[in-house]
Amino acid sequence: MKVSRMLQVETIMQSLTITLYPTSISPPSLDLFPLRQITASVLYPPTAGYNRRGMASRGDSASFKSLAARQTSISSDDDGYCTLVDFAGNGGGGRQGTTVGDDLVVLLYHLQHACKRIASLVASPFNSSLGKLSVNSSSGSDRDAPKPLDIVSNDIILSSLRNSGKVAVMASEEDDTPTWIKDDGPYVVVVDPLDGSRNIDASIPTGTIFGIYSRLVELDHLPVEEKAELNSLQRGNRLVASGYVLYSSATILCVTLGSGTHAFTLDPSTGEYFDWPEGLRKYIDTVRQGKGQNPKKYSARYICSLVADLHRTLLYGGVAMNPRDHLRLVYEGNPLAFLVEQAGGKASDGKREILSIQPVKLHQRLPLFLGSVEDVTELESYGDVQQTVNPGYEV
Repeated sequence: MKVSRMLQVETIMQSLTITLYPTSISPPSLDLFPLRQITASVLYPPTAGYNRRGMASRGDSASFKSLAARQTSISSDDDGYCTLVDFAGNGGGGRQGTTVGDDLVVLLYHLQHACKRIASLVASPFNSSLGKLSVNSSSGSDRDAPKPLDIVSNDIILSSLRNSGKVAVMASEEDDTPTWIKDDGPYVVVVDPLDGSRNIDASIPTGTIFGIYSRLVELDHLPVEEKAELNSLQRGNRLVASGYVLYSSATILCVTLGSGTHAFTLDPSTGEYFDWPEGLRKYIDTVRQGKGQNPKKYSARYICSLVADLHRTLLYGGVAMNPRDHLRLVYEGNPLAFLVEQAGGKASDGKREILSIQPVKLHQRLPLFLGSVEDVTELESYGDVQQTVNPGYEV
């Protein structure tokens, strides 16, 4: 089996905890616009026993019942659900009385609208074959050559960001250079419009990944092309918000505004590792046998879709990883690292914290390890976990 696919090592309810429903009734349907939330954050915001760099310890992992008992209420509309816009307008999961600002609320409204359109696009059986078609592009390798659905999704997002009036520049995995939109736009958006589009015809989940920075006003005097690129190459620890949208049997938007990680669901009515480095193989062998720091045995599985792999990790715990220099720091690594850290987890390239890395190129690639603080720290302790040997096939 080719290891170009992302490996997910996971153990049920191991380190990451999820939001659970406070009653035994079936989960409510939730939507993007209006977006309705799962009554509280997916992974609790840092409180006592939590911090930005560490999620609840393994010993603190709780059952569904005890998690449900700990949930707190969030302002909601008449039917008991909270839309994304309402949620952001009421502080985005921060302390009572805090706000995220009207500009960001407007931006999120337009971004969710774009994702609703993409969800409809990828769900159509008539579009599945488009994911297999390539077009010419100078960005990335042939394996990541943009497909028509990627381009259409990119155009949808760009149009929505233009209409928002709140974005200065958009940097996309599908474009060789950032697109300058509006001189006084307060935000910078980096995006992977449709991750995993080649899998659509096989009904494998796809996703959109996004990150939002504040515009660097100190760069306003520079030429457009220069300030567009420098605004897009900010460190991940400067992110204002980030998230992903998973397009699967349900459409789920997972987002952080800097105070915990939160999930919303769309209501349509409204492995083998033969060429991995020695340290990584030892880590995988150890945890699969239950001989790691956590005595539970881990399992390994491939989904081959970054958003789907991470979403499963957020739900069930463990580590989602790609040990090769394959994932883009600006569009994928930073937004997802910010999301994971806000959930109490850790994001690393095997040696450094992702959010501490200064981007030097728009399409800069790196390995990516996402999971609980304990799991990622244990993985890093094995030393040789980054795959540098050419596996012999296109990445």
